[in-house]
Amino acid sequence: MRDQEPAPRDADRRLSTKEAAELLGVKPETVYAYVSRGQLSSRRVTGGRGSTFDAGEVEALARRNRREGAGSSGSGGELSVRTRITLIESDRYCFRGVDAVDLAARHTYEEVAEWLWTGRMHRGGTFTAPPASVAVARRAVDALPEHAAPTDLLRVATIAAATADPLRFDLSEEAVLGTARTLIPTLVAALPPVRHDRRDEGPLAHRLWTRLTGRDADEASLRALDAALALLVDHDLAASTLAVRVAASARAHAYAAVSAGLGVIEGPLHGAASGLAHRLLLDVLDQGDAAPVIADELRAGRRIPGLGHRLYPGEDPRARALFTFLEQIPCAEPALLAARDIVDTTARHAPLHANVDLALAVLTASCGMPSTAGETIFAVARTAGWIAHALEEYGERPLRMRPSGLYAGPKPPQPLPE
Repeated sequence: MRDQEPAPRDADRRLSTKEAAELLGVKPETVYAYVSRGQLSSRRVTGGRGSTFDAGEVEALARRNRREGAGSSGSGGELSVRTRITLIESDRYCFRGVDAVDLAARHTYEEVAEWLWTGRMHRGGTFTAPPASVAVARRAVDALPEHAAPTDLLRVATIAAATADPLRFDLSEEAVLGTARTLIPTLVAALPPVRHDRRDEGPLAHRLWTRLTGRDADEASLRALDAALALLVDHDLAASTLAVRVAASARAHAYAAVSAGLGVIEGPLHGAASGLAHRLLLDVLDQGDAAPVIADELRAGRRIPGLGHRLYPGEDPRARALFTFLEQIPCAEPALLAARDIVDTTARHAPLHANVDLALAVLTASCGMPSTAGETIFAVARTAGWIAHALEEYGERPLRMRPSGLYAGPKPPQPLPE
């Protein structure tokens, strides 16, 4: 009597696309993306449509994704997330492999945003806000008190725009891209204009200008503002971007994910940092010398805003690029000289370079904008980056951004409190 054939090993088992997607916790199209990246191999179904996948390969990839999603690093214990959007190394940064400074120098903010979202360049594209979304967002913003901060206005406008979009829960790439192209101009349109001529057409930088200053716009100033938006569109996993990815991991819709990011940037160590640099710059311009102003900051135990960045050992490339645009604006010369004085004075005891917050402060101070204008520019610009990260996260396993807490409290069981 012949021995029975041994049961096939688990490693020899083949999975359908649906089974592989369920095991990985991703959409079926993401499974094929893994194949195109060389992370999985596939085999066409004999005499039919579709593909099958080696169960062992799929399970190994699932384990690897879980480890990477847990986010431990071998040295510093910091959270790390795989992304194909932004790379920062040495003193440069790239969007999808292309130098970000070169992109900002040659393309508009809208074009850079499209590149970030799709990896394709759409030349001459503009963003259009739906009238219904603008109307509801403006009503919500107009109801806020006058002292409301820029991020208050933008966060309320985002939530209001979400209520006007019955399709906001559609997380398909096409739907989220549609949200991106309408939400950003809606946020700008919802901001109260400084001038009476509220501009709602043309390049986004032109529309934003009338919300930031009452001065007439010249071509060099508009180009500098557009470059600032393009340079700030993304910067890897900053605190606000991480918040966005956590929200997207829980499958919050794009408006909610952007709202999560807006809730984080108000901190003085993030989006509001340029406002501190703006006020420092005005003090230096007022006194005509950076030395006494820097001395007062150090005496008070405060760090000098606008200097140094933990990701760049040398000069922040965003600052260097924006300073180049600002040099084309005649009225920016005094603020540029004051910024240089701040850097030179501080360099006597700390070798710190200017960061993008100082460059942004030169722009806002030179163009008659309030100290909060830098925060507005930052938030509007970064909304595009947040949506790029949300899109990427929607293609990953749901709820992977769920770290485990390390409990350090009293060991149970403890008696009931009296």
